[in-house]
Amino acid sequence: LGLIDAEHTRTMPRNVAAYSGYDVLCHSLESYTAIPFNERRPRPLEPLQRPAYQGSNPVSDIWALFALKECATYLRRAVADPGDVEARSHMLMASTVAGIGFGNAGVHLCHGMSYPISGNVRKFHAKDYPTDHAMVPHGLSVIMTAPAVFEFTASACPQRHLLAAQILGADISNAKEADAGKILADTLRTFMASLQVENGLTALGYSKADIPALVQGTLPQHRVTKLAPNSVGEEEIAALLEKSLTIY
Repeated sequence: LGLIDAEHTRTMPRNVAAYSGYDVLCHSLESYTAIPFNERRPRPLEPLQRPAYQGSNPVSDIWALFALKECATYLRRAVADPGDVEARSHMLMASTVAGIGFGNAGVHLCHGMSYPISGNVRKFHAKDYPTDHAMVPHGLSVIMTAPAVFEFTASACPQRHLLAAQILGADISNAKEADAGKILADTLRTFMASLQVENGLTALGYSKADIPALVQGTLPQHRVTKLAPNSVGEEEIAALLEKSLTIY
């Protein structure tokens, strides 16, 4: 049983609210853009061999889009004012709903790369978090690669990326499918800048020299990386990480 009450978030520090919201945002974006459930290959030989996540599907799409719309409307308000109970309530609903969506569809590259980004931290101390040890909070590690990831994945399902960009505030009335990745990436950068998201992996203490280690930490994350709509290997992961060294 989970009791979800916005009153319990009133004392949540600003960055704890922000980083939690980034995670919800990526949950919805990744599950909506995951490989479709009927395109996963190779198919398992028997039901017991099916993976934990199934890829995007008509049911998970409902949850993902609802959560994304909630994030677009309420995330910035929830971060700006801990007393905004309406915004905090809607973000708690978004978190719950996005969890239902990605619990079925799964997430992909942002989360796959987030684990080594958090796990290899050396000196970064996030404001509003304990300072007795270095830490990259999960939501921050996830959002770091989002612009690069969705610019990369857009070729597989451009209409989904354009719809996501529109929900987040982009004008797509004259948009071309070939530009879907750039449009969503730029929209995310604008959204992230409005929330004062740190400027890429360099802000977390990483450099180009760290990319090989981050790649090696990403490769074992098959349970999520294989749900990306585009297949990835070492070269693609390295390129995404390099593009994420700075965001703006």
